Amino acid sequence: MLQLCGGLLTPSAGRLQIGEHNVATMTEAELDRMRAGDVGIVLQGAARNLVPYLTPEDNVRYAQGAAPRDRTLPSPAEVLELVGLSNQARTPLGSLTPGQIQLCAVAVGIATFPGLLLADEPTSQLDHHARDEVLAAISTINATTGMTVLLITHDPEVAAVLPRTITIRDGRIASEGRAGEEFAVVATDGSLPLPPHVAELLPPGTLVRVTTADNGDVRLTPVEQEGQA
Repeated sequence: MLQLCGGLLTPSAGRLQIGEHNVATMTEAELDRMRAGDVGIVLQGAARNLVPYLTPEDNVRYAQGAAPRDRTLPSPAEVLELVGLSNQARTPLGSLTPGQIQLCAVAVGIATFPGLLLADEPTSQLDHHARDEVLAAISTINATTGMTVLLITHDPEVAAVLPRTITIRDGRIASEGRAGEEFAVVATDGSLPLPPHVAELLPPGTLVRVTTADNGDVRLTPVEQEGQA
């Protein structure tokens, strides 16, 4: 999903709209321009996003170098302030904690203040304190700049604090969460992927009676089939 949204993979069918861009029909040059200004990417593993011999300030400045010339850019100091690294702007990366290095990677991802930030497992391999600092920084970025953030995670604790979550299961949207509460999502064909804890109670082949109440509630009731004990 992240690679599709970032234009790193081309959709085999359909339409993928990122702002004013239809990623499915863009040329490689157009995709490069989009990634250089409109879409920021934070790859899994902080080091993959950084030049190891540059300071946080210089890493941000380097990331801004590929932006279109007609784009108004924030100063590196402004970017680093958003992620809480103002005091470490000129500190060698080797002297930073793992959490600070990840924050630096996030700063590089937002160096051009893109409309969309794609972050792949930005809290993996971090302790709880560092994880919370990274999540707080991403929340600040979203609230301060209005930047849309698409964050990939397999950590339920991370998902629980996000304002909106989408769970992908077997290549399809299985559920949607809002502020820690999970909801099933009815597919376009009318099917309803069940959460794992419910699917255990209704295994494949279960006959289910669907009824509605006067207040609009929908009830699924397993029905004992003939020949079953």
